[in-house]
Amino acid sequence: MVMKRKFVFGGVTAVLLLIIWFTFAPPRFWLNLTKPVDLTNAAVAGEEMVAVYDCRSCHRIAGQGALKAPALDDVVTRLDDVSLRLWLRNPKAIKGNTAMPNFHLSDSEIEAIVAYLESLEIKE
Repeated sequence: MVMKRKFVFGGVTAVLLLIIWFTFAPPRFWLNLTKPVDLTNAAVAGEEMVAVYDCRSCHRIAGQGALKAPALDDVVTRLDDVSLRLWLRNPKAIKGNTAMPNFHLSDSEIEAIVAYLESLEIKE
């Protein structure tokens, strides 16, 4: 009887730890599995991601949005491809004191946002 209780308690504890882990620091495979984006028209998908994550509440993009954080119209010329993708993956890993939160973006969300930001450069 005691062994059964220990087994149940251990199982419940393991499940709770997994839930906490996947909620606060989801692994990359989980993000990619649960947050896929169709990249057929990546720039359009990226514009949707910018709206979903409300990037304009802090950044000015294509002449719209706030100026709490740097404007993103020319970010693809200021940062190289790798740095931009790493920043979107986890901003605090690049600059620990940044105000930008980690949105836990999937790889396809990152690619869509980058494609949208790159499309802004072409229009100008």
